[in-house]
Amino acid sequence: MTVATIGLVGDFDPSVPAHQAIPPSLEMAVSALGTGVEYEWVPTPEIRSAGRLAGYSGIWCVPATPYQDMDGALLAIRWARENQVAFLGTCGGFQHAILEYARNVLGWEDADHAESNPEAKRAVVSPLACALVETTGLVRLDPDTLIYRAYGVSEISEGYRCRYGLNPEFRRALLGGPMRGCAFDMTDEIRAIELDRHPFFIATLFQPERWALQGQLSPLVRAFVQACVK
Repeated sequence: MTVATIGLVGDFDPSVPAHQAIPPSLEMAVSALGTGVEYEWVPTPEIRSAGRLAGYSGIWCVPATPYQDMDGALLAIRWARENQVAFLGTCGGFQHAILEYARNVLGWEDADHAESNPEAKRAVVSPLACALVETTGLVRLDPDTLIYRAYGVSEISEGYRCRYGLNPEFRRALLGGPMRGCAFDMTDEIRAIELDRHPFFIATLFQPERWALQGQLSPLVRAFVQACVK
């Protein structure tokens, strides 16, 4: 049996619903795919070099921010992006995937996250106009995207626990390619991004792992595990 090794980048907290949901979500994917998976929580302060990430066939940057060490999370995202390693970011993972791209691809050294630096002049991640805390909402998926192929439908309903998202001021510059928006709410706000020319790099503001709390397997988690095996 092929075994996927997945690093769960974040600072585990048993009281966080998303953290409770991730292990059963992965176990459901294993059962559905008939494959093996090993996973490990990787605290952000432990990520000092790429060597800490060696051996993982997938990186999942998980919710619950601010991270204890933002630089550790950003290093993990960069490693997955540059080495064509399967990547899934949810909620905080979405926010930091945007920040990593802004700093290391666009070269915006002053790009920052308003949660950790409220005074940032270039806060590419900023407070949402309306916080999405323990809410669900409809999400429209663009065709011809990885996320659309994962779900197989053009509209989904997903759950959130989030107060920060992509700053609209920088949307055009950030999403001009190869990063692009692939999922949107009903007012056209960005709810997921993915990278072109990468086998699997998707980050969502919503938390698909929450399907597991209802005893269901998220199609996106299934697709992520499948990409890790490949």
